[in-house]
Amino acid sequence: MEALEQLFKYSQSLRSSSIRDDIVREIYQTSRTLCNESITYPKKQTDPTQKLDQILTSPIWGFPIMLALLGVVIYLTIWGANIPSNALAELFAIGETYLTQFFQAIHAPEWLHGVLVLGLYRGTSWVISVMLPPMAIFFPIFALLENYGYLPRVAFNMDRLFKKSGGHGKQSLTMAMGFGCNAAAIVSTRIIESPRERMIAILTNNFVPCNGRWPILILLATLFMAASYSTGVQSLVTTAVVMGIVLFGIVVTLTVSWILSKTLLRGIPTHYTLELPPYRTPKFWNTILRATLDKTLFVLKRAVIIAAPAGLLTWILANITIGEHSIIQHIVNFLDPFAQLLGMDGFILMAFIFGLPANEIVLPVLLMGYLSTGALIEVDNMMELKEIFLNHGWTWLTALNVMLFSLLHYPCGTTLYTIYKETNSLKWATLSAVIPTVIAIGITFATTQIVRALGWV
Repeated sequence: MEALEQLFKYSQSLRSSSIRDDIVREIYQTSRTLCNESITYPKKQTDPTQKLDQILTSPIWGFPIMLALLGVVIYLTIWGANIPSNALAELFAIGETYLTQFFQAIHAPEWLHGVLVLGLYRGTSWVISVMLPPMAIFFPIFALLENYGYLPRVAFNMDRLFKKSGGHGKQSLTMAMGFGCNAAAIVSTRIIESPRERMIAILTNNFVPCNGRWPILILLATLFMAASYSTGVQSLVTTAVVMGIVLFGIVVTLTVSWILSKTLLRGIPTHYTLELPPYRTPKFWNTILRATLDKTLFVLKRAVIIAAPAGLLTWILANITIGEHSIIQHIVNFLDPFAQLLGMDGFILMAFIFGLPANEIVLPVLLMGYLSTGALIEVDNMMELKEIFLNHGWTWLTALNVMLFSLLHYPCGTTLYTIYKETNSLKWATLSAVIPTVIAIGITFATTQIVRALGWV
């Protein structure tokens, strides 16, 4: 009987991650010893990539290098997207002028011009001008890092954190995909073999900003956090603020993963043994072209298909009145008391609700509500945009809460539909919307009450 108890205790001890690590390490060392004893290799110089791996996967240098590279990618995206984004906006504005003249020439009804031009065309053009330049920069750079062989090193480094949080090391790869598109990241969770750990990755992938949320984060960081700095320093300050938001999202990802692994998705973490592939020099132009065509245009097409009807619906609701106010104004009045508790207002929550189909239209819908024009609005410069926000009572706290809520709130409609298709479960699709929304409400509420209690606003 005593022997059986000892055997049971020993089997229980094998469940621990450290024991599994020791077993894998011993197997590897034994195999290496046998190979060294039976095979004679010609003497050669040390492979320089091994020295590079010692740095990139080092517990000391691995994470600082990861953060530095992420900062460079975000900085290049912010710095490089401004000019082409403005150029596209001006080009679409010219197109809108010609369309308006055409509708006037054929004596089209005013409502038809509003629906097709001010709603459908203007909403679609906003999405394209805001999304295309950052994606055309972010995706190719990301693809170059992937083809060079660096992303597996990222997974190796992040595996230490995800293992402690009850997740899987490959979740870091799916999380990185989420920086471009959360829907694509959900599909990429198929690389995780364990159903339990895959579900954790699916439920927490939303906590990294997708391409549709980058414009809000970058714009508000520029207008409210970096506004007091000189022009040359503003991009660096904006990058630092956006980096801070991204890192906070990663912390939330790890925290929620740990909570899920202890509650809804309890289980034993699977062991992740990763063989690092060799470094290779990517085909530069081929990689950029494929990333642009396969990823950038694919995501842009999805956003346009979803955002165009949303712009149309927004125009209709803004121009139909019940009593003295439009339908949108009634919605705002209903949401405002709750929104004030979160450090925002009813217009902001209304914009996020209307932005369910695509996060890209949150900002134009918000501006439309503030200016009460009944059409999606574009402004000529950043200072004019900031003036609109200040006139509606915005402070740095409002901007911070909008950034946090944008980072943490429910996924877009496409991502939710993708989750439903991947899990074949309405329960998990619903939880994937409820969990981040509750967290977004809780964090913005706590931030607002703490700052107001300290008298910082």
